[in-house]
Amino acid sequence: MKRSIPLRLASLLICFAATHAHAEPARVNRGHDPFFQISKAIGDCPVPLGPLETEQEWLDDSHYRIERGNSCWVEGRCRLSNAYLYDVEIADALRRRLTNINFATHWREQSTLWLTLQRRFIYVEGCVAPGFDKKAFLTELAKTADVERVIDDTTTNPHAAQLPYKTLANPDKPVLDPGN
Repeated sequence: MKRSIPLRLASLLICFAATHAHAEPARVNRGHDPFFQISKAIGDCPVPLGPLETEQEWLDDSHYRIERGNSCWVEGRCRLSNAYLYDVEIADALRRRLTNINFATHWREQSTLWLTLQRRFIYVEGCVAPGFDKKAFLTELAKTADVERVIDDTTTNPHAAQLPYKTLANPDKPVLDPGN
């Protein structure tokens, strides 16, 4: 009896180690980029991957991210030393501004959307109703202070074979003509 307990424990540890050896790498918002959902009107809209990435993806992108972040400072287009430093302020301004934008565009009733902010860019991902005036909505978002660009990665078909953004459920699936 005493011998069977250590054998069982060893078997469990081997199974646990084998399970974790084949697990997907953890995806984390390593850059702490603002990422949040703003509406929920369209059911079954796939959740975007947003800024979640593996450690290897983070390392692969690190030089490019530093270069992109600092270039606006070097070029004299930013008051802060790195474009990513604006993102939290922009996110706060957007949250306040979205209420006013809703009166003009009715985005809340016609969309399921998430926003990602990276280096003064707003990535709009999710689903919109077929008759929704995206141009007006995106134009209003672009009027937010310090925003350099708004990128439209939305779809009117949440069940399309390919979407314009990566999804949380299938992050490695190719995207259809992404806006970025």
